[in-house]
Amino acid sequence: MPQPYVLTLDSPPEQVEGLRPGTLRMLQKEGIDRIGELVLHFPVRHEDRRQLNFTAFSPSDTPVCHRVRILKTRVLGFGGRGGVFEAVVEGASGNPMNQQLTLRWFKMTFLQKVLAVDMELMIYGRIKEIKARLVMDHPDYEIVTGTGEDDEHGLHTSRIVPVYRLRGALKQKPFRSAIWEVLEQLEDSALPDLLPLPRAGGEFAGLSRARALRQLHHPEEFAELEQARRYLALEEFYLMQLRAVRRRHQFKQNSGWSHVPHGSLLRSFLDGLPFQLTQAQERSLDEILADLALPQPMNRLLHGDVGSGKTVVALAAMLVVVESGHQASLMAPTQILAEQHYQNALRWLVPLGVRVALRTGDKVIDGDAGLFGCGRRDDGLSQDESPSTREGRAPLASSGPDVIIGTHALLYDQKKSNLSRLGLVVIDEQHKFGVAQRARLVAQGVMPDVLVMTATPIPRTLTLTLYGDLDVSTIDQRPKERGRIITAVREITKVDEVTQFVLTRLEEGRQCYVVYPLIDESEKLDLGAATTGHGEWSKRLAPHATGLLHGRMDAEEKESVMRRFRDGEIQVLVSTTVIEVGVDVPNATLMIIHDAARFGLAQLHQLRGRIGRGSHTSYAVLFVPKGDKEALERLQLLAETSDGFKIAEEDLRRRGPGDVLGSAQSGQSPLRFGTLLADTRLVTMARKLADRTLAADPLLAAPEHARLRTLVGDEVFEGGTMQ
Repeated sequence: MPQPYVLTLDSPPEQVEGLRPGTLRMLQKEGIDRIGELVLHFPVRHEDRRQLNFTAFSPSDTPVCHRVRILKTRVLGFGGRGGVFEAVVEGASGNPMNQQLTLRWFKMTFLQKVLAVDMELMIYGRIKEIKARLVMDHPDYEIVTGTGEDDEHGLHTSRIVPVYRLRGALKQKPFRSAIWEVLEQLEDSALPDLLPLPRAGGEFAGLSRARALRQLHHPEEFAELEQARRYLALEEFYLMQLRAVRRRHQFKQNSGWSHVPHGSLLRSFLDGLPFQLTQAQERSLDEILADLALPQPMNRLLHGDVGSGKTVVALAAMLVVVESGHQASLMAPTQILAEQHYQNALRWLVPLGVRVALRTGDKVIDGDAGLFGCGRRDDGLSQDESPSTREGRAPLASSGPDVIIGTHALLYDQKKSNLSRLGLVVIDEQHKFGVAQRARLVAQGVMPDVLVMTATPIPRTLTLTLYGDLDVSTIDQRPKERGRIITAVREITKVDEVTQFVLTRLEEGRQCYVVYPLIDESEKLDLGAATTGHGEWSKRLAPHATGLLHGRMDAEEKESVMRRFRDGEIQVLVSTTVIEVGVDVPNATLMIIHDAARFGLAQLHQLRGRIGRGSHTSYAVLFVPKGDKEALERLQLLAETSDGFKIAEEDLRRRGPGDVLGSAQSGQSPLRFGTLLADTRLVTMARKLADRTLAADPLLAAPEHARLRTLVGDEVFEGGTMQ
């Protein structure tokens, strides 16, 4: 007798007993040649078909499932655009109220050859009332034959039924039956556990990967389905954490610089500041200095609310590296921000004898002469620095500048950038740079320490997932000397009142930003534009000088406008979101944002962070269209709180991590079961499991980890590429 096949996920569907020839042809036509593709094709939803006794059709905001019988069908012309097919139905189990429901499919008149009178259907969709008629547009449907021949396992009715997203020739019933047959014949050993969970005790006691997959496809109860989803969500988080922990472990295996100077340069810097660091700044700086002292390279994220003082902490870290005899570089995403960092460095570092250079796409300034005439004395001392100040400090090397600040121009010409002694890389607004760009800058040093910064506060679940390979320092306090920001959400009809308020503040000597979502007007989008708004606000706020700033201006024009605004020659700056990152004008205490509903909460919070940077109270006005109650309600959170972490969590809940951060992390797979904000406990559990796995087997070399290597990707474990 021939031996039966032992099915694996790589087995072809032809080896599954009981699959009908028509089903096999359907799978073959759609290119499904492994049964693993069936098992891992997860349902998009489940319909409760256990009790479908008809009571009544009623409008609903959520989809409903009904078993119905077709009373009549017809095709209607629809303005020459393909027509509409309608089927009038009633409840299949009776119609005591004589109710009818109209099913409509636009541009799908071919359904007249598929659906006919007296057929029974399972339908799923939203019911709405249109001119006293109940209608369901484009419902999902399945034909019920009533003979039971196509439901020998009771898969399609009278139970919780999985519904799949299908393509081409694939149909729900044969596809559902195929997965049932596969899971019935597949041994548990073909679906080995990936999670190192104890079998006894805990939330997932007794649950395995094989059982979770069976419960996901064919649950007996919704509680089983939820448990299976949580198990598979934990599995997703675990694989994600394994990548991050492994990258972190791999990065730490490299040899780096140990920066342990005498500290006189850092003390001089901190003593010379016109303010005192907050406790959060001091804590973050201590964490960074501890990393810099180690022989392994630092790989740390510094994040905090807008205006919390991350730049000062980064400059302090750079001074420690300079005093150790190495260079530090700071890369910013825009020329405006790079030049602002350069000005801060000139003001704070040049008096300490530190040579500062600027490298942008069209500007190279060496470390001997500053942009505004500031420089370094020939004897290596600043005008305020005595020889005793430098006593005990490592001599600054003579080859090139000590601190190099620039844009992505730093990446492309190492000789021009002069980074031969690079010991620390600081990357500002790091999510605006790609993984390859960051790696390219890091590669210009011999495993330099890396500090990445972002002014977008990041919820804990995201720091564990998207930034799980980094150590994290958080600045969660604002400097006491910063003024508070009052935010108001107003309909655009209030523009005249807001104009009078702004004029009053301008007369007091303050300055104002006016932000638009677009540069020019668009025929497709009914949104305000900066170029048009510049003319309108110039008239409203005359005689106060009004400037225009947007991304299509060349670098020289942008620099000129920003310098005039910083110097007070321009009182009002009409701009796009090009000012979102880093622009620092303490006298600007007013901001008006047009079409604020166009932006996410985190981006609006980032924008209003451009004001409130001085000691005066600042005001932000968010304009929304007249009558847009949804926008008024959504943006009210910004009026109620200035806590960037709370705002970031709400934005994450509403928009997802990619939108919150501006772009999705490269290499980050979309989650199918987990929800980053809702599943904080699972993310934390996954991190502990990943740490435990790597501690026991750093190379994942044990045979039982072969499956993990396949799923996570060998590139994570070979090479040394830092993401």
